[in-house]
Amino acid sequence: MARGEQDLLSTEIVNRGIESSGPNAGSLTFSVRVRRRLPDFLQSVNLKYVKLGYHYLINHGIYLATLPVLVLVFSAELGSLTREELWKKLWEDACYDLATVLSFFAVFVFTVSVYFMSRPRSIYLIDFACYRPNDDLKVTKEQFIEVARRSGKFDEASLQFQKRILKSSGIGDETYIPKALMSNDNCATMKEGRLEASTVMFGALDELFEKTRIRPKDVGVLVVNCSIFNPTPSLSAMIINHYKMRGNILSYNLGGMGCSAGIIAVDLARDMLQANPNNYAVVVSTEMVGYNWYPGRDRSMLVPNCFFRMGCSAVLLSNRRRDYRRAKYSLEHLVRTHKGADDRSFRSIYQEEDEQGFKGLKVSKDLMEIGGDALKTNITTLGPLVLPFSEQLLFFATLVWRHSFGRDTSKASLSPSSKPYIPDYKLAFEHFCVHAASKTVLDELQKNLELSEKNMEASRMTLHRFGNTSSSSIWYELAYLEAKERVKRGDRIWQIAFGSGFKCNSVVWRSMRRVRKPSRNNPWLDCIDRYPVAPN
Repeated sequence: MARGEQDLLSTEIVNRGIESSGPNAGSLTFSVRVRRRLPDFLQSVNLKYVKLGYHYLINHGIYLATLPVLVLVFSAELGSLTREELWKKLWEDACYDLATVLSFFAVFVFTVSVYFMSRPRSIYLIDFACYRPNDDLKVTKEQFIEVARRSGKFDEASLQFQKRILKSSGIGDETYIPKALMSNDNCATMKEGRLEASTVMFGALDELFEKTRIRPKDVGVLVVNCSIFNPTPSLSAMIINHYKMRGNILSYNLGGMGCSAGIIAVDLARDMLQANPNNYAVVVSTEMVGYNWYPGRDRSMLVPNCFFRMGCSAVLLSNRRRDYRRAKYSLEHLVRTHKGADDRSFRSIYQEEDEQGFKGLKVSKDLMEIGGDALKTNITTLGPLVLPFSEQLLFFATLVWRHSFGRDTSKASLSPSSKPYIPDYKLAFEHFCVHAASKTVLDELQKNLELSEKNMEASRMTLHRFGNTSSSSIWYELAYLEAKERVKRGDRIWQIAFGSGFKCNSVVWRSMRRVRKPSRNNPWLDCIDRYPVAPN
């Protein structure tokens, strides 16, 4: 095995308990688990991805280059004149007529008008809502295994595998599953899918409309994303029918785009708001757990069963200037990365049938490596847009030095002084909302970005309390920060998510005001005082 391949592997000794049968009955047994890690960003940052980020800055580089020069020349000219000489040049030596004044005024007004008309409209986040299911749908890890056992669809080996996964998953004992999973019937039906969809989507939207006090008929753009369940009529049509929305609403339904689709939906809503002034947009992000339930024995397909739980978020966006004062956040940046051109990335999370004909999501053993590569691309593109200039300069200078003079493959090139400087993203953001995929993913990302436990708290606690709620998880994390009253005016929030395709997407929000602890309509209100809890 090549040296680079070995560096991406990590080993872990796992206690499998007391053997119940066979020649080793009554004895403790152990196994060695080998898994892939995220690639070390210190060794693998690629210069071409940094260029993607600097492309945004270069587009405005002419202003940064010429304005200081013009100011310097103008200041030098004015500095050489006394007040009397300046007055004489302006009023006594110059000859102005009405046509000159009017022409100058017309050019000035035209230039200012073009500037304001060409500027992208500000996009405001008025408020958002996260659905919390009823307590009768709550399950502990032990109850989850018992539900799977009672279904009669899993052999003992599959049950023990899921039990081991849950034990180290980072998921707590208060997550939610649909009622259909608790019965022995087939839960992957259109009827059950529609029932779950209506429950979570209408629950989140009812709360959103109550919080924002807008009517469903006021919404001009509707974007719904759900990866697995895509019925006809669509989920967006279900919402329009239920709330009797207006006939000229611009509605979109995104399917098959994985856990990062929530940010893609925000991007689409932003584009629609840029093209349609004085409008509201609602973004609904969810996933149907029951419809995606896998009843087979393929272990790579059993993993999603262990992590995915019920959840849904609804977000209200606006481009109306009058909403400036009541908005919670403004949209600063949005960066999308897609690795679908690579075959390994494309098939890393793949829906297919197993040997028994059961449909499920197959998770590749290379997922950590593929996800790390997409994450690396995304953050190095985002960096120049958000990092302080000092961090950008250090990062870019050491990267150029490494690519120009650090191609030696000897051991000396592996010294700390030869590694590129990895920017401190804690200087760019006050809060981090990382998609709560699994404990392993969060551990590796924290290590590579050198984030603190405080930075990762919202993500870890969301995984513990609600599990992996797919594309809506980043909103449960922001709800956690609000319930803790940590969001202050001017704070920057980084939401980052990744999913099938393979995609990694980032969105940056800036807080418009201090967010007080909500008195109601927050999924954390009944338990926020118990968090944070120690990871299991």
